[in-house]
Amino acid sequence: VAITAGCDVVTPFGSVIIGICAGFAVVFGIEFVDQKLKVDDPVGAVGVHCINGALGTILTGLFAYYNGTEVEPLGVFYGGGFHFFGIQVLGVVAVIAWVAITMTIVFNVIKHTIGLRVSEAEEIMGLDKPEHGLSSAYADFMPVVPTVLGTKAGETAAKIKDTIPVAVEKAVPVTKVTTEGASHEHKLSKIVIIAKQSKFEVLKEALASIGVSGMTVTNVVGCGVQKGAPEYYRGAEVDVTLLPKMKMEVVVSKVPVETVVETVKKVLYTGHIGDGKIFVYDVENVVKVRTGAEGFDALQDDN
Repeated sequence: VAITAGCDVVTPFGSVIIGICAGFAVVFGIEFVDQKLKVDDPVGAVGVHCINGALGTILTGLFAYYNGTEVEPLGVFYGGGFHFFGIQVLGVVAVIAWVAITMTIVFNVIKHTIGLRVSEAEEIMGLDKPEHGLSSAYADFMPVVPTVLGTKAGETAAKIKDTIPVAVEKAVPVTKVTTEGASHEHKLSKIVIIAKQSKFEVLKEALASIGVSGMTVTNVVGCGVQKGAPEYYRGAEVDVTLLPKMKMEVVVSKVPVETVVETVKKVLYTGHIGDGKIFVYDVENVVKVRTGAEGFDALQDDN
């Protein structure tokens, strides 16, 4: 944003200096707006577009070296004097004055006619649904489930490519393991968790901390009894909206089902509609393909 104003009149070196200045300005500008002015600016628009836009325009008066395609040092740092610099500053001041006066009038008219704020229900729901008909404008930025099967979050597919494929019979010697004794006393249960995709990492770590080592995770879409929307919109019932969700499936035996359920509830709970659901099923048997182990033994780590 900062270099946009003077991209046709500054040198590559000048653009770098302007970019460095903008890098500092945007950070301190956003913190000033949020922490000092107490203005809710979740995307940093004021810091990026207002502060950096004005800064870049003013700095053009210092680093201007071209006039179109002709070399014409206009900037202060190139001996052009303060005339062009003054024009840039005047332009920024003029725009600020025009925006302040015009938008004060416009916002007051809106405030006293249709109102500036949406309803509390729409605030909780978010404006993506009522204004744009979308479940989330940022759904494409939520790929929290690893797309490479067999890898942990953060690993790259390159690690898998480095492995040398061999025949199955040579890779792992198959040994039949019988399930005898106490292992039959352990009940097998399958727990299916439907939750927000944003909760994946914290849920995964929480389950690992209580001893749940195996899980299957898929990205799904769906809705509950609220049909994907927490409230009515302008008094009318909304259509069914399928929201992006995460489905995690785990089978446990050694770890008590109650422990898993309580852990999941603590992680997912926010008190708002859409926290998710937990389904518990009885499992008849589990077979580990590599070793032939069944039941309780199939869920244990045998390295």
